[in-house]
Amino acid sequence: MIKTNRPPKKHQPKGLPILHEDKDIIVVVKPAGLLTVGTDREKSRTAHYLLNDYVRKGNPKSHKRVYVVHRLDKDTSGILVFAKSEQTKKLLQENWANTEKHYLAIVHGQLMEKEGTISSYLVENKAQKVYSTRDPTQGKLSHTAYKVSKESKNFSLVDIHLLTGRKHQIRVHFAEKGHPVAGDKKYETKNVGSKRLALHARSISFPHPSTHKLMTFDTGMPDDLIRLFRQL
Repeated sequence: MIKTNRPPKKHQPKGLPILHEDKDIIVVVKPAGLLTVGTDREKSRTAHYLLNDYVRKGNPKSHKRVYVVHRLDKDTSGILVFAKSEQTKKLLQENWANTEKHYLAIVHGQLMEKEGTISSYLVENKAQKVYSTRDPTQGKLSHTAYKVSKESKNFSLVDIHLLTGRKHQIRVHFAEKGHPVAGDKKYETKNVGSKRLALHARSISFPHPSTHKLMTFDTGMPDDLIRLFRQL
């Protein structure tokens, strides 16, 4: 059994629900609109900052900290895993290619193929926008498996198995297929269809870095995405 040692409730991060915590890892659910890590403009309103404050139990002199294992875009909600040591971070990242990651997305239109895999070489330009290229020497080969679970007249709810984890991968692949994610202001300019990006990191599965036991976390479909799909 994995022991947990949580600081008092008053120090738990507001708006950042903890799914699991032990001596090695913390698994949380990041809301849409919250950065994973700081930027030049925003340093404190991030999941990383909030969890550092949490493990320090409100003591700014504490040397305890959390380490970023992976990231989610600011406007993407869902599961994030943080490590409590550099060694644990390294172990998780070394095995990250074998970590199973599933997302939910509401995309524009009805897909002709209800199930499949989108593959392309992705590259980022100087404006920090990602796009597909035919040149394998410039881009990184990326695979996004998907299956349509529900459809309305103008939108589709899609279950996504992220086979590789490139920046903006899901958003770019569906936008280039003609079915951008609802609410994506970066890759869909005509009609975003939603105030929030309709993309959620639903589940993750990986072996625990210490016990090697398979750890699986699944949030299901968030209430706000259920309401959004009904509205759309």
